[in-house]
Amino acid sequence: MIDLSITAALPGVPGAPQVTARMRETAEQFEASFLSQMLKPMFEGLKTDGLGGGGEAEGQWRSFMIDAMAKQTVKAGGIGLADQVVAQMLKMQEQGQ
Repeated sequence: MIDLSITAALPGVPGAPQVTARMRETAEQFEASFLSQMLKPMFEGLKTDGLGGGGEAEGQWRSFMIDAMAKQTVKAGGIGLADQVVAQMLKMQEQGQ
């Protein structure tokens, strides 16, 4: 299996596409955005009052917290979506050559 987290040409294949840092970053941003959208419904019905509740401020900042959780999940290895996106980008790059 190809290590998609590094920038390297495919070994043994002249002119093979490269996994660039930008390609990987784009795929990880997409995965974080996807995870953020999946996490949002989990927090929609939660009240922000009570002990430890942040009131209106918590409600306002909740989307930032969800985005941060999604980015941290990707940083910790994610769910594998970024790897699939990079693989498809490579396939598209190969077909374009």
